[in-house]
Amino acid sequence: MGLLCSKRDDVVLLLVGTGEMEAVLKAQIANSNLGDLVIMPGKVPHDRIPEIYSLIDILVYPRYSMRLTELVTPLKPLEAMCMEKALVASDVGGHRELIQDGSSGVLFPAGDAVALANTLHRLLDDHVLRRTLGEQAAEWVRRERSWAKTTSVYLDIYSRVL
Repeated sequence: MGLLCSKRDDVVLLLVGTGEMEAVLKAQIANSNLGDLVIMPGKVPHDRIPEIYSLIDILVYPRYSMRLTELVTPLKPLEAMCMEKALVASDVGGHRELIQDGSSGVLFPAGDAVALANTLHRLLDDHVLRRTLGEQAAEWVRRERSWAKTTSVYLDIYSRVL
């Protein structure tokens, strides 16, 4: 956020959720003089998630590469994709499974804050690209991640077992 705000004044970070790093993040925000540019509402009830997504232009999922992030596919990016939001995520395994770089979102090297800031600058400056990424992401989710498609493998397995 510091890198991004050093070159532009049209961004605000909405950081939703809680966790063991919350106090550390709040201290970093205060020490960086970003307090007026970061909103941290804490945990948000699930029924308010669509409202939260409606407030944003770009969803960012900056995960570090570790066993968990390489093996586990997160669900939150799918929610954003369904709502036609531009998606930026680190290039860890779970994200690479969901995001086709340049088509349904943009991947950046995990842990590379400069690459993340550059990617965000590009998307913030290109409204058409943001809209196109969001539309293509929503289409991909409808085509590839419907309940019928994702559960069909289990139907086959259960049928063979029975």
